[in-house]
Amino acid sequence: MTEYRRFQHPGATWFFTVNLAERHGNSLLTDRLDVLRMAFAHVKTKHPYKIDAVVILPEHLHCILTLPEGDSDFSTRWGLIKAYFSRHIEKGERISKSREKRGERGVWQRRFWEHLIRDETDYQQHIDYIHWNPVKHGWVQCAKDWPHSSFHGYVKRGAYPENWGNEINLSAVAAGE
Repeated sequence: MTEYRRFQHPGATWFFTVNLAERHGNSLLTDRLDVLRMAFAHVKTKHPYKIDAVVILPEHLHCILTLPEGDSDFSTRWGLIKAYFSRHIEKGERISKSREKRGERGVWQRRFWEHLIRDETDYQQHIDYIHWNPVKHGWVQCAKDWPHSSFHGYVKRGAYPENWGNEINLSAVAAGE
């Protein structure tokens, strides 16, 4: 099996998508948001990072993290966040034979998707994507109605009007434009 290699860029800002293993009909992340918050906080004490934007959906999350200068190890952070969360929730998920052989839980997809933020335009497009995602997936009609998002902090700081996205071009957001 080929070893998966990720691009390293110390001190960079990254967009991530992290999924549960069983996405259909699963609401574990929003049901156990308290544990997910503890996982993020616990890992941050040992491996610092800044959360620039985040949205937690029932079965996946998107976020933008900025790592400290000289540090490019986002994989360890995600591994620790996932492990902390998995250890602190009740068992009961379906576990494949391969995971069972390795002594793994079946909570998360093994991998995650990352994207190096290239410039200010790329950064803003990914922040918009994060905040629009609950609407895109049909959980709410307006970004302001989803409680598990950094959108509300952006509104408080004046970066977005409260009614942002009510008339947004969906195809542009989906395409990352």
